[in-house]
Order: sequence, then C-alpha cells, then structure tokens
Amino acid sequence: MRALRFERFGDLGELKLTEVERPMPGTGEILVAVRAASLNPSDVKNVNGKMEGTTLPRTPGRDFAGVVVAGSARLAGVEVWGACGEIGFTRDGSHAEFIVVPEDGVARKPASLDFEEAAAGGVNFVTAWAGLVDATALGAGETVFVTGSAGGVGSSVVQLARWMGARSIGIDRVDSAGLPPHLRPDVALTNPNDIAQAVAEQTQGRGVDVVFDTVGSPLFEQNLAALARGGRYVIISSAGDRRASFDILDFYHKRLVLHGVDTRAIGSAAAARILERLRPGFDRAALDAPFIAQRFSLEDGLRAYQAVDAGLTGKVVLVMPGSSGA
Repeated sequence: MRALRFERFGDLGELKLTEVERPMPGTGEILVAVRAASLNPSDVKNVNGKMEGTTLPRTPGRDFAGVVVAGSARLAGVEVWGACGEIGFTRDGSHAEFIVVPEDGVARKPASLDFEEAAAGGVNFVTAWAGLVDATALGAGETVFVTGSAGGVGSSVVQLARWMGARSIGIDRVDSAGLPPHLRPDVALTNPNDIAQAVAEQTQGRGVDVVFDTVGSPLFEQNLAALARGGRYVIISSAGDRRASFDILDFYHKRLVLHGVDTRAIGSAAAARILERLRPGFDRAALDAPFIAQRFSLEDGLRAYQAVDAGLTGKVVLVMPGSSGA
C-alpha cells in the first residue's frame, strides 16, 4: 500500500510517499481502508519534531474515515471514523491507504456525512467536546468566547455551543462572513482594540462564561479579562511565547478556572466514545463538518502539508480512491 512516511524529524521535505506492506490487525484490532483523512497543524509539527513522544519511522495523520475490511466480524464493511490519541505518533496514522487501530478506537460514521466531511471533523470536534463538555460543562444560556473562531476547532466549538443551547462570540484574523452561516459565531468581533471591552459590550457588561482559546499566549491576558465572575478558560495551544502574564488578584477574586485540554492525552477509544455521542448532532443536522478548503490526493500529500503549514483557513483533506458518497 502507499503511505506518507518520515524517518527523521526536519522540514516537510522529510515526508515521502512510500510503498509499504499493508498492515495486519492483531488481537483486538481492525484494518480500515482509509477513504479520507484530514490534516491538522499538529501533523505538520509532528514532521518538524515539535510533538513529544513520536517514535520513528512514522506515518502521520490523526483522523480518518473509512471502511472496516478485516479484524472484526461485528464491524466488517461498516463505515467508521476515528481520531486522536496515539494515532500518528506511536501508532502509524491515517495518511495512508490502510490503517490498523483498536476495535474500540472507531465509531460508526454519521450517515449525514460523506467520508471527506467525517475525516475533516474528527480531531476538531473531539477537541471542542473535551473543552466545552468534559472540562467546562458549558450550560444552556451561557456564552462562550472563541478565539480563532473561523478555524477547524473554532468553528466546531461554535457549532457545539449552539447545539448545547449556548451563545458564541468569536474573533479571528479572517472575516467569518466568508464561512457558511452555520459555522459563524452568533457575534463576530472585528479587530477590537480592547477585547474585554468589546466582549463587555456584547454581554451587558457581565463578561462571558467560557473562553475557548485556540491561539494561546498572545491574547491570554485580554481573554482572561473578558471572563465573568466564576468563568472558565480553556486553552488548547500556544503560538509564539509559551509564557503569559496575568493579574493573580483579579483571577482569584473573580474565582476563575483555567483548563488545559490536550487531545494527545485522549486515546483513540476515548475519542471514539466522544464521536459516538456527537453522531446524533450530525444526523439531526444540528452539527456539520468544518469548512473544507482544499482536497488533495495522496500523491500530492506534500502539497497538502505545505498548504496547512502556510496557514490556509479551512480544512485540508487527503482523498483516497472510493471516497465519494456517504
């Protein structure tokens, strides 16, 4: 089979399309014919050697959608999707024609999504769920402020918040008006000089209940100031400086809570359970896949990685033969 592989860390030139032996599932594992797999910024960082714990040589790729072709009579021929955890780091990932994963590491693909759409949503929606449901227990009637709201994770947070009965305020370096309406936050802030003040104006001076920060330290102190008393702050990434400063007195007087969410710590089985809980939202049209900006064949895998590395807005998806249709 064909797979994108890298044998050492470095620039994206280390990534090669290689012919390798098709993997065989062991006890408790299944073989999935990959129909589509998306790219995440962490896949680029993985090749660059910026993700801890990766063992070499490795096929990267953190999420996928496909068909089970071996290893389980129960799942034979079933269309599935999966994401996160060890996939692409200590277990060969999804940027290949076939992938072996634990049998409990996949969920049935929502019937409303085709393979490309399902592949685009895995890591993004697992991250959104881990932050909004598992970490902060966002409630109906609450408000979440999303940084990077036009990105894959950000737009998934917006959708999930809406499904949960919450309101979203978003900010991004690109205009969300170019996105489909269902991916846009309820309120989009446009380059405010003072984030806390802009948020206060949208919340009658109260502030938001949850900040979901996909950017990190550049906006940390401003975002923290936008929280209401008892607010919760979710952070999943850090761009630039890894350190941030904030007013500790204000932090404890407002009784704020800071949550770090790392999808690397969410194994494929735990991710599959989250995807299964998300499936009704997709099948009832309350949720939809993130915006897919570009599609590439496996042969053009390097170009796909370069597009993600360049900061393309929207998801990049690798499409395998037989991927069309739901």
